[in-house]
Amino acid sequence: MGSPPSSSAVREARVALGGRLREIRKAGGFKTARAFAVCAGWSESKASRIENGVTRPSEEDLRQYAELCRVPQVYSDLVATAQNIEEMYVEWRRLHRDGLRPIQEAHVPLYARTRHFRVYEPGVIPGLLQTPAYARSIMGRIIGFWGIPDDTESAVAVRMGRQQVLRDAGRRFGFLMEEAALRSRFGGAEAMADQLAHLLTVSVLQQVSLGIVPMTADRTMWPLEGFWIYDDEQVVIELATAQVTVKQPSEVATYARMFSELARIAVHGKAARALITEALNALA
Repeated sequence: MGSPPSSSAVREARVALGGRLREIRKAGGFKTARAFAVCAGWSESKASRIENGVTRPSEEDLRQYAELCRVPQVYSDLVATAQNIEEMYVEWRRLHRDGLRPIQEAHVPLYARTRHFRVYEPGVIPGLLQTPAYARSIMGRIIGFWGIPDDTESAVAVRMGRQQVLRDAGRRFGFLMEEAALRSRFGGAEAMADQLAHLLTVSVLQQVSLGIVPMTADRTMWPLEGFWIYDDEQVVIELATAQVTVKQPSEVATYARMFSELARIAVHGKAARALITEALNALA
């Protein structure tokens, strides 16, 4: 997809990884980068560049840190962190420069291999649960806001096609939404009515768990940006300006914990369908 992103977030991630390696090195008994470099057979400048986020460490470099500092258990997490840095932050302008269909298609392989989806959305209905009219309205606004090529219809078609995974009883789907997502109108009252009715239909599928966090909930977990957890492999977070992907096991585990916390304050089953029905009746 072209040159790697130059966002400050990537630079900060490199520096953070270097800082973590510095801590590992010191905890392992190497007080200076020079002492570690001698043991590893490196130049002192190499260790310094890695720990200051100037040079991206190779997998072999990370193995040296883990093994020489006697913490082999951190190796896999370090590798996942390093691999994720260059792809972790991609601006929407870059993703959408050729329209919305390419990014919709790019997720098809990920959807195909994922067996357990966990999705949290604070203000919109998740894409896997959207009707064509609702998706068309959302995508139209994105296209208008960013001023990108208008491929709404083909992008909507791809999104609808991805929803076939919902019918696979061998997969599991956990959806959590804030109640505000039921009340925020996209596409007008008729489109919203169809969308909410569709939610009621999907909510009874055996492989689907649908939770709604009521506006009146006693919060023990604050609202977050929308995120999607694919199995236990990666999380995709949608910010206002960019898509962030994290793959390091510790961060994936943190998002899984956040999802669990939100699920505890959400209502499910009949109570969730009651909130959907209330929102539907309010459109009349």
